Amino acid sequence: MNTLIHITLLSTVTLTNAFYLPGVAPHDFYAGEPVELKVNKLSSIRTQLPYDYYSLKYCKPPEGIHSESENLGEFLRGDRIENSPYKVEMLEDEFCKVVCQVSLSNSDASAFKKTIKNEYHNNWIVDNLPAASILDSGHFITTQYVGFPVGYKEANSFYLYNHVNIVLEYSSVGEDAHRIVGFYVEPISIKHRFVGGKLWDGRGEPPPRAACRDGEHLAFDSNRDAQRVESGALLYTYDVEWRESSVQWASRWDVYLSQNNAVSDRVHWFSIVNSVLIVMFLAFMVAMILVRTLNRDISKYNRVMTDEEKADQAEETGWKLVHADVFRPPVQYPMLFCIFAGTGMQLFMCAMFLIIFAAVGFLSPANRGSLMIGLLLIFVLLGSLSGYTSARLYKTFKGKQWQRCTLLTATLFPGICFTVFFILNAVVWSYGSTGAIPVLSMLAILTLWFGISVPLVFIGAYFGYKKDALTFPVVTSNIPRQIPTQPWFLEITLTTLLGGILPFGACFVEMFFIMSSVWMDQYYYVFGFLLLSFIILTITCAEVTIVLCYFQLCAEDYRWWWRSMMTSGSTALYVFLYACFYFYRLESNMTVTYFLYFGYMGIISLGIFLITGAIGFFSALYFTHSIYGSIKVD
Repeated sequence: MNTLIHITLLSTVTLTNAFYLPGVAPHDFYAGEPVELKVNKLSSIRTQLPYDYYSLKYCKPPEGIHSESENLGEFLRGDRIENSPYKVEMLEDEFCKVVCQVSLSNSDASAFKKTIKNEYHNNWIVDNLPAASILDSGHFITTQYVGFPVGYKEANSFYLYNHVNIVLEYSSVGEDAHRIVGFYVEPISIKHRFVGGKLWDGRGEPPPRAACRDGEHLAFDSNRDAQRVESGALLYTYDVEWRESSVQWASRWDVYLSQNNAVSDRVHWFSIVNSVLIVMFLAFMVAMILVRTLNRDISKYNRVMTDEEKADQAEETGWKLVHADVFRPPVQYPMLFCIFAGTGMQLFMCAMFLIIFAAVGFLSPANRGSLMIGLLLIFVLLGSLSGYTSARLYKTFKGKQWQRCTLLTATLFPGICFTVFFILNAVVWSYGSTGAIPVLSMLAILTLWFGISVPLVFIGAYFGYKKDALTFPVVTSNIPRQIPTQPWFLEITLTTLLGGILPFGACFVEMFFIMSSVWMDQYYYVFGFLLLSFIILTITCAEVTIVLCYFQLCAEDYRWWWRSMMTSGSTALYVFLYACFYFYRLESNMTVTYFLYFGYMGIISLGIFLITGAIGFFSALYFTHSIYGSIKVD
């Protein structure tokens, strides 16, 4: 416990701001040097279906579209990074420069209207920085830090942002070298007209535009005609403005991660303090049980009884009376229990390592897909821990089908995840979305599973079966003891539902920010707070399970194996119910969004059940082993 307190205090002091290691080396630009502007997927929080940028009638690069090399994590995120026709040079401003003119057909206009209706955003990248958008409505100016809209709807008309003011901020690192530290896009909808009513066929030098002024950047003007989404000629233009900034290159991601301090750290501290109070309350209850009740029980059970006390022993009740049955293996599904315990331990350690690596900065948002790759690799490499845990526990239960147990440990949870993932991927593919994983990436996932994870599970299981079975301080009788009628407040349904409330209450605030990161295209960066919340969640699950397990044993019910896992594992039920409530924030009316959201949240909830269930079980195992090892049994 002292070690845990020291870790918690150290985390509080050093990790709450969750600094990051950028993941890419800084690039020094010189005046006039080309700065590549790349385009990424079109994304919408309403549909959760990303699409390729060039699926709409945008200007294409004259040299052709070239995809950037992407890692597995980027493919899993649905990223598709490509080159663009926008020409940007270091410290060179541009004024109302024409990109191209396209001719919109009725189908092209319908595609734009559909994306605008579903609130799709463009996602551009310069020097590995995502574009933030500056939106001017004539009444107020807002800044969004995830892309900029394709267009907007006003009354029953749709308008397209066909002009962008590209604002690039830089800091100087030498006499001639400069680094890009900010990237903003101000989209403007403008109905371009050529001076003198001239027409242009899109070839050669375009005629002067009526709305453009030499040496002046195009500004928002509510009196100017906006570009309606309709068939016909459409002109795309852009400005480039360079601004010097005091922001250093190492801090350039701060404004994205904190959303310009839109969410105060006080919210996270409130969550931590709230969770600590819950832990202290439960710790007080556990202390009362261990220090007062258990010490009194153990002293009574260990002292030499008089003849009169022996005569009254038959009427005695308490947890000592089930000593010959308390470590009896579960009757129902013992193999499945071992699989859940092994997989839960694997997921618990995977989550712990992933959060620690993210908190100290090794998984930077600047390195796209790193968090997803880290999750896959850590889970795969911890397969031996899963195999060892389930094998040793199954041997303790005197199981005979060890090959089947090991195989199911290696394939049950990953198989469920892959099946759901494959079905949802097929649905996404049918919509033509870039969220569909390519075949090669799917093969890479299968290779990680069957080529690395499964062998490691069998290696871990081999060493688990070679080890001796777990030893218990009391001997299990051959004949099971009859369990008396249980009071209503110890019914398994009630205790299971109650057991998950406090652990969920200890982490639901951070759950909101994580959900916003996953489903609302926001950045989550406070991994220091997440580490504290995860530690508090672990302690809360352990304490709740120990308290309820003690009450159950006092009622002479020794069937604690499954109940200990279900008690803390019910936290996942409240997570899923919260996910149902959170879904309304997406404001989606598409069937595919329901499938994607609840399919992936179902997988996440199952993983949380296994993690919290394993915490509860191993805590109860340690508790029962300790108390029954402290008494003398005839």
